[in-house]
Amino acid sequence: MAFELSRKSGIPLYIQLKEQIRQQIEASAWGPGFQLPTERQLANLLGVSRNTVSMAYQELETEGELISFQGKGTFVAEAAAERLSESRKQRLQRGIDEMLDAATSLGFSFSEVLDLVAEQVREKQCLLNRIKIAFIECNREQVDYFARQLELDAGVAITPLVLGEIRGDLDYVRRIASEVDLVVTTFFHQDEVRSMIPMERRVLAIALDPQLETIVKIARIPRGQRLGLVCLSTNFAEKVVNSIRSAGIDYLPIESTIAMEESSVLRVIERSDVLLVSPGRRREVEKLCPEGKEIIEFVYRPDQASVNLLKTALLEYESQHTKEEGV
Repeated sequence: MAFELSRKSGIPLYIQLKEQIRQQIEASAWGPGFQLPTERQLANLLGVSRNTVSMAYQELETEGELISFQGKGTFVAEAAAERLSESRKQRLQRGIDEMLDAATSLGFSFSEVLDLVAEQVREKQCLLNRIKIAFIECNREQVDYFARQLELDAGVAITPLVLGEIRGDLDYVRRIASEVDLVVTTFFHQDEVRSMIPMERRVLAIALDPQLETIVKIARIPRGQRLGLVCLSTNFAEKVVNSIRSAGIDYLPIESTIAMEESSVLRVIERSDVLLVSPGRRREVEKLCPEGKEIIEFVYRPDQASVNLLKTALLEYESQHTKEEGV
């Protein structure tokens, strides 16, 4: 999850952080025993004081969500994930109870309600299956990874487009935009993408940030170790290096390669103590890497809230489109 703390909301930063950590546990993204970053690591990553992180951790520990061990770190408590997951389930059950009460008052039997719910679920899934998206990002790794993940998760058809490959062909971009229901990009590229496509086409911006777990793994690498980065594009390599440096990890030298020749990849492997790989090159590096050398896959992805927002936007769009067709 990409933690997003707002200094303009009026809500103390430690409370925002506390609630976002709780959401990670509740959504089962961080399961029982998951080790959180140290206070210093997370403070550097978020650009806040260590005291902010400490207060959030302490309150969550008091409430039984986290547990700390001297010299070992802070972990998700065994009972926390189950309890929060149950709370989430209970909220859904309350909504179902309210629906059943309303249905009963309208004279529907439970079997009729069950049939209606099943029908609605099928319709919603069919709506998602009909939707076409163009996803535009600046590097091939992220475009392909996002497309695969969303297609598997929601059944949405995605046309992946690399920004650097389409900048000089506006006619092609506009044709693709006219054939899809929604254009998705990242906040960083939103203005440029918006300028490339017809105004009537909707553009939805999402945040893609490195997995916090990935940054934590890198932060735990001892000083003096050398990192090797194997990926497909210079853009992705630069983005990874910037993400690592922005997290305050400026003491690990990084050598990168986008070469496809085995000899070039082997040179980086030989010179590195730990290897970072983009999603598209992990298997290749695993075959070449000697046994025992650590390989960390560097993944950028939207958090669950962003995915849910995207699904909601897609369903709203398709429902409105269906109504307009029926008029």
